[in-house]
Amino acid sequence: MCSKIKTSYLILLLFLIGLSTNSYAINPEKYVVNQASNENFPLVSKGKIASIFLDDKDYGGVLKVTGHLENDLFKVSDLRPKRIKKIAEAEDFVVIIGTLGKSKIINELARQGKIDAKALQGKWEKFTTQIAENPFKGIKKALVIAGSDKRGTIYGIYDLSNQIGVSPWYFWADVPVKKQSELHVLPGIHSQGEPKVKYRGIFINDEAPALSGWAFEKFGGFNSKFYDKVFELILRMKGNYLWPAMWGRIFYVEDPQNAVLADEYGIVMGTSHHEPLTRAHAEWGKANGKWDFNSNSEALIQFWKDGIKRMGDKETIVTIGMRGDGDEPMTEGTAIDLLENIVKTQRNIIAEVTKKPAEETPQMWALYKEVQDYYDKGMIVPDDVTLLLCDDNWGNIRKLPELDAKQRKGGYGIYYHYDYVGGPRNYKWINTNQIERVWEQMDLAYQYGVNKIWIVNVGDIKPMEFPIEFFLDMAWNPEKFNAENLQDYYVNWAKENFGNQFTEEIAEILKLYTKYNARRKPELLDTKTYSIINYNEADQVVVDYQKLAEKANLINEKLQPEYKDAFYQLVLFPVLASSNLNELYIATAKNHLYAEQGNAIANQYAEKVKVLFEKDSLLTDYYHTKLSNGKWNHIMSQTHIGYDNWQQPDKNVIPKTKTIEISKNAESRISAKDSSKVETSINKNLDNVQGFVESDGYISIESKNYSKAINSDAVKWTVIPNLGKTDSGITIKPSNIQSIEISEQSPRLEYNVHFFSKGNVKVKAYFSPTINFKKGEGLKYGIGFDDEKPQIMNLNADSSEKAWAESVANNIKIITSTHEIEKVGNHVLKIYAIDSALVVQKIVIETEEGKVLESYLGPPQSFRKE
Repeated sequence: MCSKIKTSYLILLLFLIGLSTNSYAINPEKYVVNQASNENFPLVSKGKIASIFLDDKDYGGVLKVTGHLENDLFKVSDLRPKRIKKIAEAEDFVVIIGTLGKSKIINELARQGKIDAKALQGKWEKFTTQIAENPFKGIKKALVIAGSDKRGTIYGIYDLSNQIGVSPWYFWADVPVKKQSELHVLPGIHSQGEPKVKYRGIFINDEAPALSGWAFEKFGGFNSKFYDKVFELILRMKGNYLWPAMWGRIFYVEDPQNAVLADEYGIVMGTSHHEPLTRAHAEWGKANGKWDFNSNSEALIQFWKDGIKRMGDKETIVTIGMRGDGDEPMTEGTAIDLLENIVKTQRNIIAEVTKKPAEETPQMWALYKEVQDYYDKGMIVPDDVTLLLCDDNWGNIRKLPELDAKQRKGGYGIYYHYDYVGGPRNYKWINTNQIERVWEQMDLAYQYGVNKIWIVNVGDIKPMEFPIEFFLDMAWNPEKFNAENLQDYYVNWAKENFGNQFTEEIAEILKLYTKYNARRKPELLDTKTYSIINYNEADQVVVDYQKLAEKANLINEKLQPEYKDAFYQLVLFPVLASSNLNELYIATAKNHLYAEQGNAIANQYAEKVKVLFEKDSLLTDYYHTKLSNGKWNHIMSQTHIGYDNWQQPDKNVIPKTKTIEISKNAESRISAKDSSKVETSINKNLDNVQGFVESDGYISIESKNYSKAINSDAVKWTVIPNLGKTDSGITIKPSNIQSIEISEQSPRLEYNVHFFSKGNVKVKAYFSPTINFKKGEGLKYGIGFDDEKPQIMNLNADSSEKAWAESVANNIKIITSTHEIEKVGNHVLKIYAIDSALVVQKIVIETEEGKVLESYLGPPQSFRKE
């Protein structure tokens, strides 16, 4: 018996070596291999493919998605499986697909004990995929994909598609399918269990001119042909929820088949935070009168009734509440009584039309912008309604439940943003979202019990492919993600979408281009962003981007040709376009500086600006006209150069440059001062120097480079790699803790430093721009040198609109404390944990007033003596 076990284990190891290289990013378990064995199920082998059977009385969406699996198998193997109508027609090997309780054959397999019904009964969106031996006469093996409900079965089908190498992005990013002639499924029960977040979705928004131009050219509009592709994409990533395109768009009216198709697929529909009772904003015309419940309630009530009637029994989360016309505040001041009355009226409508209690229809109320103020001041929300909490439109969560809050039947959700139109500046053009920041904020939300709805505003869908999949993967099981394994996500995603070519290199490019773009949104860039004089900052920014561009171009040259279209969309274009735009503004800044100096080189930079501006249009033109034979025309047409206020310009505008008259005696000289090349020297009499050493009037430290981290039983200091404008971030985890009172045993970070001067010093702590998401005056930390009593600092002491706008534009919040250093030599800077969710990225100690030069990223890290 023992030798048999060892033999089986050895065989299993050999199978694992032969795993398909394409695996779903959320699911490290690879159960499709390329080698045959007696234990495996031969899905495709020796030129033959297993047939497929499912009950034709199963859900329409299951039948439709089974067709997608058949197409996927054909793409991979060049063999199309036969869909048999009776199980008696099956021979030897068959794939059986169905939903427990809906499919007779799945029910029969459960009755026989071939599958475990208890593993599926009453579960939410769960599937199991397993081999059944001799399930029916004439069948040697069946591969059984069984779901607890419609979406569970659909996820099981798409999971197999992904296991055989079909990316969710095969259509939306032209990711090719790798041909394979042998596909075998390993024994065992393959399942991802139930999702930890119940509703997981995306919001298509701000869709003109890019997505709308593309959709009208390719599909004739936002119709069921368009949404068929959207629904499929969401389900392949195991999402289940959609807010459809809304600006000028009417999902239910433009094509009545839209809602029918969503219901067939099992997509839960909703409407955005300011579109109550399933009615699109664009449906309210002037003929309806004023969008005002005080003066026009009858028209609004009828409008909303019609929306619920139209909804019927289709799976929907109904938006309740109300904002002003055009997503504006409804009134001046706080209109709690009015809003509560509106919601009471809306719930009466829901009950009247559905003929069942209102609480039996899922509802959500978005605490968006000023509506959160109403809630904070006591607005009552029915217990069954999901409270949709929101970020600040810039990826910083505004509100979370209190840790001691009473449990709500409706629970809580989060509305998050990858794209936004509004102040301090629109950002719509390109991906600027770091998955490290998304993880940090959404992990925070999950730890505070937000697990009913996660929805993210994705703008035009493209070019947000990478962070969209991360968001939905994380929503399925937030507990699988941590600060240490985020790097693995980049690697897995690169491997999945580029056929295991240059995986580590592509992962590194994805990680760094999003880091660089997150420093400042492209729409906020201008000639003053990076210093062209101090710390060699601007030149280093250009060099960093150019290195990425060179790496991306080199990979593109070597990639298998069929992957080049996908690589352009997912990697090459965002890198080249972002690099070019940063260089454009820096070249403009240099033109201005040298023109003021009367330096002839100004004219060269003026010409360079023209070339770079033209390059931007050429990159976009290639995307629209050459890439994938013109498939993506219009999709990158969002303007992004020449902003002068929060709203986008009508067209890209070349930055203004200056030219100077060149006299015979004029010199082409560069006079920008480079202050970064300061060598730190320590003479023979300072052998006791420890830590970061003062030089040029400051000490600069990346937060992860602490000398000592003191943890406690309750919390641990956690470095979040890459989450920082210049390096990483560090925070305490877990996040769902009460404030910590400072003591000698307090969790803290210690940084050894050495001063050559004494007197007053300023410590500037660079934090991620986290918002105070709980009751109280703000999130706090302690700071002090050596044994001095720590100063208590408040990250949110200045909560003005101006301070917020500055911190999100800069993607950093700098808090300054002042300390007295009584003697030169070695000292220890201590940062004490008080509140969770503060992420410190960098620390700059100014020892001489005015010596820290102006720059966007802060001075580079100081010399450190161990």
